[in-house]
Amino acid sequence: MFRPILIVLLMLMVAPLSAQPSNVVLLEVEGVIGPASKDYILRGLATAEERNADLVVMKLDTPGGLDSSMRDIIRAILASPIPIATFVHPSGSRAASAGTYILYASHIAAMAPGTNLGAATPVQIGGGGLPDFGRDRDRDENEDAPEAADADANESTDPNNNGEATDQDQDETTGTGRRSPRSSGDTAMERKLVNDAKAYIRSLAELRGRNVEWAEQSVVDGDSLSYSQALEKNVIDIVARSVDELLEQINGRTVEVRDEPVVIVLDLPATLDIIEPDWRNQLLAIITHPQVAYILMLLGIYGLFFEFSNPGALVPGVLGGICLLLALFAFQVLPINYAGLALIILGLGLMVAEAFAPSFGILGLGGVAAFIAGSILLWEETGGVYELPLGIIVGFAIGSAIIVMGISSLVARNYRRVPVTGDQALVGLPGVVLDDLTDQGRVRVQGEIWRAQADHHLPKGTRIRVVSRDNLILRVKAEDN
Repeated sequence: MFRPILIVLLMLMVAPLSAQPSNVVLLEVEGVIGPASKDYILRGLATAEERNADLVVMKLDTPGGLDSSMRDIIRAILASPIPIATFVHPSGSRAASAGTYILYASHIAAMAPGTNLGAATPVQIGGGGLPDFGRDRDRDENEDAPEAADADANESTDPNNNGEATDQDQDETTGTGRRSPRSSGDTAMERKLVNDAKAYIRSLAELRGRNVEWAEQSVVDGDSLSYSQALEKNVIDIVARSVDELLEQINGRTVEVRDEPVVIVLDLPATLDIIEPDWRNQLLAIITHPQVAYILMLLGIYGLFFEFSNPGALVPGVLGGICLLLALFAFQVLPINYAGLALIILGLGLMVAEAFAPSFGILGLGGVAAFIAGSILLWEETGGVYELPLGIIVGFAIGSAIIVMGISSLVARNYRRVPVTGDQALVGLPGVVLDDLTDQGRVRVQGEIWRAQADHHLPKGTRIRVVSRDNLILRVKAEDN
């Protein structure tokens, strides 16, 4: 009689344990893919592994970003022991350029209605667009010499460097720009960049069993797709309106995790563990923004200049040093063009030279021109977030010219002023002899009484002038001499 009751009680006790919802970690990635977003994603994946999460959902909305940061993120996704579902959400979002690569690398690729992906053509370094490697031309090249394209792609990578571009100039932005008109100046480097990017996204597509042909088109032609077209062409796996709907469709799917088949089993409704960017990510995102790094550099230069102009002020030197160090850190992770940076420093130097050695504006105008040219060339990548507004450049150029030349003029005028303290201030001052001055005696100079010496006898009341000072003794001579 009691046995059925005992079984029922045990079932009631076990049921809550088996019904515990799954732990799903949610990362929200918005904006340019760069050092800050890379740090946030890598920390989020490490946290998910520590918390033994069943799944990581990465909500994505990006216009693209740095190739180096994108590849670090993809390596972390491929090495993750936890399935990762990248979800382009909410409606109106996009996974352009670098986002397309990340979507292809993820175990599950999903999009919300009203979203798009694509335009994965790498932006050429140093300005300008990429050559028009169109479909027809690319098909002809592949038909004639398929091995050549692979050779070019392989030449752009170092086998000991996990496929990263070996040339420093290849840290290109996988920006949102589409292909430019065909250029007659197509170079081997440009072809290598395109072939490298094409081979990379093709390998990701083959790894996840997604559309290889369109992946290459998104690199070569900058093609884009809407969410419905992406699902139809097997570029993504799922279209969902919300995270909950995404989890329902994912549940029970089999994915390859570290080359092993893994069945995603979720007890729904799942618990969403949202990982917010910490203060370090937020600070990194602020100071590595190109415009902020540019302003920090100028503030650092101004601060040190004011400190050197007025030693002991401390505040300009301390603040300038901090700003300059932050700017140098930002430049370390940003695609800085050091020729542009050198032009900016040269421009500031010419402005200072104009104040110390007036040239009727030639040095000053040359400094402003060098400053503007350096600011325009400061970033190797062009377009999007790496493009400084012309208003900021011109405003800082004019402001820098006024401030630097004005301060330098005051400093130069101060150096030319007659000293008012010390030995030099005493030389030439008039005085009067208070005692007969044979060897030593007393004199009054500007209301002060000094011990004095002279080369010959000077009677009391003689008007004198100071020649020099030796400690507390003045050497004087008669004023009419």
